[in-house]
Amino acid sequence: MAAAFIGLGANLGDRKGNIARAKRMLKELPGVDILRESSIEETKAVDVTDQPDFLNQIVMVRTDIPPLELLRSMLDIESAMGRVRTLHRGPRVIDLDLLLYGGETMDTVELRLPHPEIVRRPFVLKQLLEISPGLREPATGKPYREVYDAALEKHQ
Repeated sequence: MAAAFIGLGANLGDRKGNIARAKRMLKELPGVDILRESSIEETKAVDVTDQPDFLNQIVMVRTDIPPLELLRSMLDIESAMGRVRTLHRGPRVIDLDLLLYGGETMDTVELRLPHPEIVRRPFVLKQLLEISPGLREPATGKPYREVYDAALEKHQ
């Protein structure tokens, strides 16, 4: 069993309801147990800024599903909830990102672990540390607390 961290975000429709529904659907996946949940935080859109604000949350799960299979299941949940990919990083009813999977690193066309946007999103680092304060970057072993502190300085 591996500990994985999944980011949830929504900026269309009932944002809070969409996050709750996605968590229920994650719980229904055989081999996935949600262990911890961060607080929900409202954030401005990044990159494509002309869109509604997001609600974001991170859940820590215990799973025996391999990373690529878990990612595909997450994409199925997005589709089932009505996500249509028209504009890259545009508005969405739900967004599920596999941020970390155990201590694994991976760099394929389909999946990169750790998720490359972790270090560009201070709110992601904050939520990761909220549910796992001692978390370390898998490739380097650097504490995410240090990465978070550096990101805060950079984004001020």
